[in-house]
Amino acid sequence: MRQQPLLTTERLVLRPLELSDAPKIQQLAGDPSIANGTINVPHPYDDGVAGQWIGKNIAGWQSQKSAIFAITLKSNNQLVGCIGLHNIEGETAQLGFWIGVPYWGKGYCTEAAARIAEFGFKRLNLQLLYARHLSRDSAPGKVMQKIGMRHITTKNDAARVNMITENVEYYELGVLVEA
Repeated sequence: MRQQPLLTTERLVLRPLELSDAPKIQQLAGDPSIANGTINVPHPYDDGVAGQWIGKNIAGWQSQKSAIFAITLKSNNQLVGCIGLHNIEGETAQLGFWIGVPYWGKGYCTEAAARIAEFGFKRLNLQLLYARHLSRDSAPGKVMQKIGMRHITTKNDAARVNMITENVEYYELGVLVEA
């Protein structure tokens, strides 16, 4: 099995997850604002959850079902979030990401998402990326649009988060949707 690569951008290094990232991931992803804006990040973010998630995603790379990366700053190697491709099946994958609250509004997510999309198309030979976000939080959709994803549909009552049924926005990018 090939080793998961390092991916770089102007300001970022996207690197494979390491078990030593667990405390920082728990700290950043454990912020209630992260859980409130995502479909899959729990709150509270209990001890051990980050380590289990990292282990699952390391195994996901080995089985070619996911490619999840730590987003770190080139300037100081600080972990600021995570991004990756989930549910890799055939020539499609789901894009997912989160950025720690102290790093919001700096363009890191858009920069990382553009690099991950390029990696998916050029290195993994994917033909279609899809993504989703909660309708009540437009920020992820802005990232998706900035990297060229197109809004496909809104599904009402499509996800249950914190015992609340939520509407979800769906986006796609790839040869199937390019003009």
